[in-house]
Amino acid sequence: MERADEETGEPSGGAAIRSRLSNRADPFLVVCRCFSFVTSLIAILCVVVNVLAAIRSFRDSHDLFDGIFRCYAVVIACFVVLAETEWGFILKFSKVLEYWAGRGMLQIFVAVMTRAFPDYLAQKKDLLLLQNIASYMLLACGLIYVISGVLCIGFLKRARQQKEISREQAVKDLEARDRPTQGRAGTIAPDASR
Repeated sequence: MERADEETGEPSGGAAIRSRLSNRADPFLVVCRCFSFVTSLIAILCVVVNVLAAIRSFRDSHDLFDGIFRCYAVVIACFVVLAETEWGFILKFSKVLEYWAGRGMLQIFVAVMTRAFPDYLAQKKDLLLLQNIASYMLLACGLIYVISGVLCIGFLKRARQQKEISREQAVKDLEARDRPTQGRAGTIAPDASR
């Protein structure tokens, strides 16, 4: 069915449209996915730092309140990681995370929780450094999300995602149309043989 044009050597008809549609990736969506991946990694770093701080707090009996606070920080940071995956269940569960300003505020909150109570960590300089790195990086991501949310970049992303989904569906429909129907080609109906 798909033949190459003899003069240009390019596929003709539906194949040319499919190749044009399927080869284009939206650079804006690629950047958004990369930023979301980086934010997820930073949130995972916050989870690790808060787990280490909670273990140290409970083990050394520094402060029970700090250990409980770190456990809450771990749970909320895990929620940030899940929100960055844009899993439908999480976004349905908490509609505010669908908007970038809401995500940014949650990330800023986790960054502040990660940075809180650093005074007793004077003996553990490596944990304090890791805590500072994780909290300031997540704070920067959160600020970028809030500013982007105010500028309606999230709305633009959702619109482009819908466009990409409809483009992919159009490619699938073209492939289904061009594919020969199985079972009908080459068979003779029993009544036609008489």
